Amino acid sequence: MADKKDTKELFKDYVPEIMHYDPEIDGGSDHLIREDLMSEKERLKSLITKRKADNRGDRRVRR
Repeated sequence: MADKKDTKELFKDYVPEIMHYDPEIDGGSDHLIREDLMSEKERLKSLITKRKADNRGDRRVRR
């Protein structure tokens, strides 16, 4: 119980500061960059799959 009292005493003068979100400072466009990268990844993945299939021709792949 001594810890609880010490903690209360430590923060008795604490006044929380209200922080405002600013996309310029906080990097609000990071999710847009990620979406672009993910769509490019999907495009390249489908392109590689198509090219591999074209290159393989009539041969079958055993797995």
